[in-house]
Amino acid sequence: MTHIHDQAMNYVYQQVLQRLLSFFSRAERTALQLLIQRLAVAAGGMERIGDYKVLAVQCGSRDSCYTLALLRAAQLTIATRAPTTFKLRVATQRLNGMSQLALDNIHRSYNALFVYDDPRVEVLMVDNREVLAFDHRAPVSRGGRESSRTNLLMMGHRRVVDGSLDLWDDVYLATGEFHGQIARWLNGVDALVSGDSPRQQKRFIEGLKRAAAKAGLETSNRQEADYGGLFPLLDEFGSDCYQAFYEDYGQQAWRPAEQFEACRRTTYIDIHDVLVSHLEERWPLLTEFLGFQADELAAHLGENQYVSVPVSAHLRGLQSCFVQGSTYLAGVTQYLQRALVMMRRNQLSERLCERADEAYGNPHKLAAQRALIAEEAQQGFGLNEAQWVCLLSAPFVGQGATLERFLRQCHPGMLVALPELHRAMQGHPVAEQVLQWMVDVSGLPVSLIGKLYRMEPVVQEGKSMSPPDSPASESVQAGEQASVTGEWSAGR
Repeated sequence: MTHIHDQAMNYVYQQVLQRLLSFFSRAERTALQLLIQRLAVAAGGMERIGDYKVLAVQCGSRDSCYTLALLRAAQLTIATRAPTTFKLRVATQRLNGMSQLALDNIHRSYNALFVYDDPRVEVLMVDNREVLAFDHRAPVSRGGRESSRTNLLMMGHRRVVDGSLDLWDDVYLATGEFHGQIARWLNGVDALVSGDSPRQQKRFIEGLKRAAAKAGLETSNRQEADYGGLFPLLDEFGSDCYQAFYEDYGQQAWRPAEQFEACRRTTYIDIHDVLVSHLEERWPLLTEFLGFQADELAAHLGENQYVSVPVSAHLRGLQSCFVQGSTYLAGVTQYLQRALVMMRRNQLSERLCERADEAYGNPHKLAAQRALIAEEAQQGFGLNEAQWVCLLSAPFVGQGATLERFLRQCHPGMLVALPELHRAMQGHPVAEQVLQWMVDVSGLPVSLIGKLYRMEPVVQEGKSMSPPDSPASESVQAGEQASVTGEWSAGR
């Protein structure tokens, strides 16, 4: 029965490969052969390819789905030419705010590529530091939601109040840690494969270093310009990137603990130079074969995969109103106008620009939906408007250096309790009402607020980095596409 089953499955895989290749352009068929050659060289020859395992990170984006399709084509093509082929590990990181569209794109691409039942492919996801089988229907666990929420707050509170709105650095750090751990799970992998451009790789490494500084991690002055330096950089951080925040508080360990290798052997294979860069050539494969569905406006206007355009604009409005002394409408307007200008500067299609103008060209309309957007922000990230305002004000770090300013602008009735608030953050006993107010306003336990109180704000050197796929980060050369590690948008 086993032999008959294997024959049947091999026939299915051949059918999948034939249909997949039917969507490949001539340029893509050339890219496929170059990819196979690169993998064979990295494995030490085609005779050793069967012992080689490749990691691909899948976030449901346009380009991560496309890269996976090429890797799957390479895997199945080698299987028709050699006794064995390389093994493939595809892994997804679950964080707050990940859209169902992204998860559905992943699931549809997996079905089209027939990876769920192929023993040569591991289909995984990580939720709250636990490695699980991928399930597009499963919501983020309660522990995962709380962990993501707390990481967002702890990282965000270390920003300089008058600096740029770097609220999503926790995603850089969580993603870096995710790569380091999934690469050594269950006998590890030999190589991470990515199609990110050199510019995107550099952006991610710089963002990871910035996030590490906020988490109290020290790094060397080595100039890692690409993902070839990713794993050595993660080794400098150690096994727990959040230890400085939670060493006395307790945090979930990576698990199953006994299934993680002590040493990692992973290298990096860059395939950006072999990929087809024109979207027009990729689109039939993506939409007709993989079933990919794009949210084009979110892709080009959104902050990142985890933050919708309305929520991003809403946070700019809150910052303008409560931190900068202007108005909510002014902040929303500035964000939307800047995003729309960047769309046109990047020479996107006029049809898409017209859709963006129709949807977001009237800031007054979006500002009128403030209550609905605030509810979306709370549902996605677990923070109410008062807690977002507290995060934007970052009043606790540096021994509460901006606490009085925060109270005067946002909670004048608590000015009388300013000495008590300082005493509480110093670890002294105070009235229960004061403690409860701190928890309600910040969304953090008092012990972690005290941890922030003893930390200094992190001043970033040079030009502030925008989150992956923000409008600022999309001001790139024509034809450059975002992908895998450094790219988050489900509509990409």
